[in-house]
Amino acid sequence: MKLNFSFIVPVYNRPNEIDELLHSLSNLIGDIPFEVVIIEDGSTITSKAVVEKFITTLNISYYFKANSGPGDSRNFGMRKAKGNYFIILDSDCILPKQYLKKVLKSLTENFVDCFGGPDAAHKDFTTLQKAIDFSMTSFITTGGIRGSKHAVNRFQPRSFNMGLSKAAFEASKGFGNIHPGEDPDLTIRLWQLGYQTKLIEDAFVYHKRRISWSKFYTQVYKFGSVRPILNSWHPSTKKITYWFPSLFIIGLLFSFILYILGYKIFLMFYVGYFILAFLLACYKTKNLIVAIQSLIAIIIQFSGYGYGFLKSNIKLLFSKKKPEQLFPKLFFK
Repeated sequence: MKLNFSFIVPVYNRPNEIDELLHSLSNLIGDIPFEVVIIEDGSTITSKAVVEKFITTLNISYYFKANSGPGDSRNFGMRKAKGNYFIILDSDCILPKQYLKKVLKSLTENFVDCFGGPDAAHKDFTTLQKAIDFSMTSFITTGGIRGSKHAVNRFQPRSFNMGLSKAAFEASKGFGNIHPGEDPDLTIRLWQLGYQTKLIEDAFVYHKRRISWSKFYTQVYKFGSVRPILNSWHPSTKKITYWFPSLFIIGLLFSFILYILGYKIFLMFYVGYFILAFLLACYKTKNLIVAIQSLIAIIIQFSGYGYGFLKSNIKLLFSKKKPEQLFPKLFFK
């Protein structure tokens, strides 16, 4: 099958991000034809003027629709797209020049109907962005929770950098109305339909994550809250690893209590863990400030995700209400 790529990008009040993303798309190498579909999700600050700057350099389409969330906007874009393979991006991503070459090479050698790519921190990112990137992607935090890169049919792509064939989109009906969590939900449904997924490790994007500490906590709290809902919908996908952030934070609190009572050994394990994290962050980022901030990011990530995961599990266990009723803020109507 000849692959015709369509980049699908929903945007909400982020014209500056779209400008950077479109610049990176216009600089892609490899002479591989593609189209770009921008879906304005009910923004009050639109990206129309930015898109018009690229009309002559990119095969680009722009659609404005009422706000209905990123999942529905991606579905809208895929229905409008002319290609047979969709690449879904967040508006806060920047693509390296070789991105599409890496995607085409991997799909030509080993075709799958859905792939995911990793994210990386650009050298121009702030120290906060680099610290959060380390926390979100490191193997010693929760970076590997979505699945092993060696398990081809068990990698869970994320929609900031995700490929999906038109055939798989039509069979699965695309993303659901939960957010966040719409991407693992779609992945699991694709598995159930017999489609395979994989990680294309070289097809990374620079994910800017314009975020503060408070916004980061809210984000990971929602990630933790969503996972028990997905487990209730898809029981076969439950993993003990999803409990690690909750157990980590509970263990840390108890180790402090035990330290006060004279039992220091338990807290020393955590001290060793954070020393290891600090050294790995130093090695990866070559920046002492980023390494220090990475420790803060790890604590926020584990506490936010862990608390959201525990609270969501308890509410689902003791209530007969549907998830949509228990967690209305996690669903778009």
